[in-house]
Amino acid sequence: MILYGSSLSPFVRKTMIAGAEKGIAFEHKQLPPGADDPGFCAASPFGKIPALSDGDFDICDSTAILTYWEALHPETPLLPAEPRARARTIWYEEFGDTILIGATLPIFFNMFVARMVGREPDMAAADKARTETLPPVLDYIESVMPESGHLIEDRLTIADIAVICPLQNASYCGVAIDDPARPKLAHFFTSMNARPSIAPIIAANRKMLHLTE
Repeated sequence: MILYGSSLSPFVRKTMIAGAEKGIAFEHKQLPPGADDPGFCAASPFGKIPALSDGDFDICDSTAILTYWEALHPETPLLPAEPRARARTIWYEEFGDTILIGATLPIFFNMFVARMVGREPDMAAADKARTETLPPVLDYIESVMPESGHLIEDRLTIADIAVICPLQNASYCGVAIDDPARPKLAHFFTSMNARPSIAPIIAANRKMLHLTE
């Protein structure tokens, strides 16, 4: 089983973390969007990441991959069975994939990605996202986060993974996600990043971005 995509992408990282938590063995190929690797092109016809090859089965998109893995390995569920908990988990995944990434991407893209792809950074857009767009989104997470540090059922679910990944990208840019002004969010961020499924990925990403502790 091969997972394609750069771990700097929150979507790729979401699948990597979920796979590790479910005990799924896979080879990870660090590839950017649009790479010309034949296996990747077969699995992702439009060049989007992440993509997965499992024998003669190819699929792309993080939610599609996680859905496949949930069905393949139901013994380690990251998606609750109870209807309301399942619905809320899907909502938080959508929130992470759209609203939260929408708030953090202008910061991460302009601080790191723009120059990688030969574009001039728009630091005004990054600053606006940092000071105006992101804070109310972080306030929302603080308002809904249980004391347990898990969004659903007081245990790890896809909801937690989908939310932590964009926050990590913001933290690479110096955003203080662990600000004590939002204590529940700070606890969530710190405890999630300490998990064995996550800590090595964060360390590798920081090295790729030439960040020091």
